[in-house]
Amino acid sequence: MLAFHEPIAIFMEASFGDTHGKMCYDLLRFSTNPIVAIIDSTKTGKTIAQVMPNLPQGNIPIVADVDAAAALGAKAIVIGMAPSGGRLPAEWFPHLDRAVEIGLSLVNGLHAKLADRYTNLKPNQWIWDVRQEPANLGVGKGRARELKNKRMLIVGTDMANGKMTAGLKVLDVALKRGIKADFLATGQIGIVLRGKGIPLDAIKLDYACGAVEQGVMELADNELIIIEGQGSLLHPGSTANLPLLRGACPTHLLLNHKAGAKTLRDFPWMKFPPFKAVAKLYEDLASSCGTLPAAKVYAIALNTSTLTEQQAIDEIKRTEDETGLPTNDPVRFDAENLVP
Repeated sequence: MLAFHEPIAIFMEASFGDTHGKMCYDLLRFSTNPIVAIIDSTKTGKTIAQVMPNLPQGNIPIVADVDAAAALGAKAIVIGMAPSGGRLPAEWFPHLDRAVEIGLSLVNGLHAKLADRYTNLKPNQWIWDVRQEPANLGVGKGRARELKNKRMLIVGTDMANGKMTAGLKVLDVALKRGIKADFLATGQIGIVLRGKGIPLDAIKLDYACGAVEQGVMELADNELIIIEGQGSLLHPGSTANLPLLRGACPTHLLLNHKAGAKTLRDFPWMKFPPFKAVAKLYEDLASSCGTLPAAKVYAIALNTSTLTEQQAIDEIKRTEDETGLPTNDPVRFDAENLVP
C-alpha cells in the first residue's frame, strides 16, 4: 500500500484536463505524497498551470512516459483517470507494463484488477487494487444508531459535485477546533488519500449496509464521524445512497450542490426540485418513519467553481435566504459554518 511520504507520478495519458480525472485533481489538492510529475504524452513539456491554471502545485511538470517519471524520483504510479465503466483501455497496458518492468508500484482505483496481471514483482514493489471488496463482511444491523456521537453524511443533488472535498474541508476545520473527528472514505479517491476506507461500489449489495456500518463502528470513539457520500437519490443510476443512510444512521446531513445547475449533468430531463424538497427527501428516508435517528440537513455546501467570485457570493446568499441554512463553498471560501 502507498505510504504517505512516497513520491508518486499520476498517469493521465491523453487525459490531463479531462473532466473524468477526479483522482488526479484531488490528489493534487489533498495528497500528502510528493507528486513529481503528470504523465501525458500529448502535453509533454508543459506544467500543470499551463493546462489547468486553477489547480494547485502548478509547477509540476507533464512528462511523456513512466521512464521520465521514474527519472524524477517517482516510486509509484497512480492511475488518475476514470474511463467510463471503470475499465482500463487496452492502449494503457504498455505504459503500465513498462512501469512494473522498471520497478514502479501501481495504485489502481478502477474496477479492473491488476494484481493478477503482475505477479512477478521485485522486493518492496506492490500493486494496490483499491476497488476490491474486503473480506468477512456481514449484513447491516443498525448498530450505529446506538452511538452517542455526531455522524455527518454528505448527500447531494448529483454525482461528482464535490462531496468528498466538502467532507475533507469540514474535517480540517473540526480538527483545528480540537474536535475529535475522523473521515470514513467510501470511494477510491478518498481511500487513496486517507489510506483506509471502504470501496462501496465494489461491495455486493447484500453487504453494502454492513460495510458502511462496520466502517462507522471502527471510528465510534470520535466525537464527529464524517461519512463520504456517493451519488444522489435524484440520479437514476445511483445505488449507494440507501446503504450509506442505513449503515451510518446519520445524525446530520450536509447537502452538496453544483451552483447554477438546474438539471442532472448526464440526464437533463431531470430538473432539480427546490432545496427544501431535496432535504425532506433525504431526511424522511434517513429517519425511516421515525425508527432511526432524525437526521436533518443542517447546512449546504455549494460548488461554485463555474461562477465568478461575486456570482459565488451572491449564490451563497440567495441559497441561505431560500433555505434558512448555513451555506458556503468550502473550497473557494471556507467550511467554518459547515461544521455540525
